[in-house]
Amino acid sequence: MSIPALSSQLRSNFKIGVFDSGVGGLTVLREMLIQLPHESVIYFGDTARVPYGNRSKGEILRFVREIIAWMMGLEVKMIIMACNTSSALVLEEVRSEFPIPILGIILPGARAAVKNGKKIGVISTQATAKSNAYQQAILEINPTAEVWQVGCQEFVPLIEGDRIHDPYTLAVAKRYIQPLVETGIDTLVYGCTHYPHLAPVLKQFLPKSITLVDPAKHLTIAAAQELAILRLNRLPSLEHTQPKNHPKLPQKTQFYVSGEPEQFAHVSQQWLGYRPDVAQVPVATLETMQSPASTRASLSMSGASSPEV
Repeated sequence: MSIPALSSQLRSNFKIGVFDSGVGGLTVLREMLIQLPHESVIYFGDTARVPYGNRSKGEILRFVREIIAWMMGLEVKMIIMACNTSSALVLEEVRSEFPIPILGIILPGARAAVKNGKKIGVISTQATAKSNAYQQAILEINPTAEVWQVGCQEFVPLIEGDRIHDPYTLAVAKRYIQPLVETGIDTLVYGCTHYPHLAPVLKQFLPKSITLVDPAKHLTIAAAQELAILRLNRLPSLEHTQPKNHPKLPQKTQFYVSGEPEQFAHVSQQWLGYRPDVAQVPVATLETMQSPASTRASLSMSGASSPEV
């Protein structure tokens, strides 16, 4: 299945597509429901293939291409990669392939970190840490900053497994983060969208002098600015108007996962404040999707002419 040329066909009443490897991107979704209350969102969690942090770049690129291609068949006007691993490894490649605005989370997080301090710790997946994406982004903004990165391989499975309040999770968190505290960091960046879910755990032992930076908030601000620049922001209408103190709009968000819908609904309920209706998009379906670049390549090999994308 190929992708139509949508760059000139995007409309303000289209949806925003948000994806992550699992429940981590819900931290981005919550910010969007508060800061962009008039927008409709499609959320996809690739729960059948979580975690991404121990995957190769080639695997992640394939997964991300499939997800974006699938989302573009659902009338989306923007894609938000609510996944630090994907943003760190493949953002620029997919941006060059798809005719739609695609936002990553690394740069907004780096900008926020630099505003908060100069001795910055970043906790992330192994893949994000190895990419040095945060370090490079932070040092480009402020070359005098000091950056320490820690790959926290166990965090995502613990969060996806609903084990945040397990004593083992606290022990693991101390093992990963205490060395950063001992270096004297003044700022700690959640370098994975899953990790803000660990806030109750981290606050048990982190010094109050350390500022926690959640890139999800700053990614949402960047998305709002981009929509305004492109004149794709959705204006309020009477049927979508709700009180300011009611940020949760479940009827405007569609949830999909590649794995078990019930498990996702159960785990996500505590962060969304309601139990979402979740549909499954099997991996086999995603694997039928193709990016414009892969479509061009297959047509070239067959001797056919490439459609415009």
